[in-house]
Amino acid sequence: MQVRARPVRPDATGTARTVAGRYRLDRLLGRGGAADVYEALDLRLRRPVAVKVFRPAGARRADVQCGEEARLLARMHHPGLVTLYDAGRDGSRPFLVMRLVRGTTLRRRIARGVLTPAETCRTGAALASALAHVHGHGVVHRDVKPSNILLDRSGAPHLTDFGISRRVEAPDDAPGGAGALVGTASYMAPEQALGRGTGPAADVYSLGLVLLETLKGEAEYGGAPLEAALAHLDRPPVLPPGLPEELARLLTAMTDRSPEARPDAATCARILADPRTAGRASAPSAAPSSREAGAHRAHRPRRPRRSSAARPERPAAGRAVAAALVALGLALTGPPGGAPGDGAGNGTRTSAPAAPPPRANVPPEQAL
Repeated sequence: MQVRARPVRPDATGTARTVAGRYRLDRLLGRGGAADVYEALDLRLRRPVAVKVFRPAGARRADVQCGEEARLLARMHHPGLVTLYDAGRDGSRPFLVMRLVRGTTLRRRIARGVLTPAETCRTGAALASALAHVHGHGVVHRDVKPSNILLDRSGAPHLTDFGISRRVEAPDDAPGGAGALVGTASYMAPEQALGRGTGPAADVYSLGLVLLETLKGEAEYGGAPLEAALAHLDRPPVLPPGLPEELARLLTAMTDRSPEARPDAATCARILADPRTAGRASAPSAAPSSREAGAHRAHRPRRPRRSSAARPERPAAGRAVAAALVALGLALTGPPGGAPGDGAGNGTRTSAPAAPPPRANVPPEQAL
């Protein structure tokens, strides 16, 4: 008797692992400090989804973090954000169900090569628009970085990982606890590194550094967490030569040390979407026209950039920042590079190494 081989399909009713009896977990996409992210199938609607499952350890805190993230995401709907479908609990494990974005992360894209000014402007305009929507709902992301940005198959960016986001009116140390610093040191705004109030301007600063990284191919402030945090106050970012005048001016304003001097996210989106911002680069010695000089004068930094050598006060400032970081309990552990859970579903603290290596630690399809 001849036996014909037949394809074996997973038994969605019994053998495959399911969450809440509805979401079949098919493949692990990433791991974070508090949660794992899976590619899954919604058995009821027969559609692929991403499921973020929080681990039972520290169940009470996981419940709080999952619930807060779900409430924040449920209030927001924007093409540049990953849509929340469902939230609940499976036994002792809280979970979130979100749209599955197939593609890669901006971190992996940068590792393949720098973006052109036009590509950077398109990406930045979409992300700034998403941040303007987030800020309009009274939320601060607090961890804008390349590994938390998904690029779908068309190249459109999606901002993810609201695990350490907070409402503007909430205490700045939530959800990390009193005196805790949250975020990633390489992209952290100066006021954020000092443990001061973190508002929407901190997200604009982080986005400015992300856009600068797309143009340079490497993080502006790398190294260990404390080294990266101190570097933000020791020197301004260095822009690559030959950038279009308007783009260079905007990046300078976005990364100003003073939060009040930075444009808001909506203004950034509008300027980045303007074709003139990604226009032909001027020669380094060419003076801008009167029209160029006045186009975005309101968004110029309040004082000119100077090198760190011309700033004798910086060493003292650096010592003050170091003391503040130590006093706030910043733990310096691990080698430079991405944290094991970087971009895989929960916010990373500054105690995790922050400078991104050439290879991302996050699988290419989803980070929540």
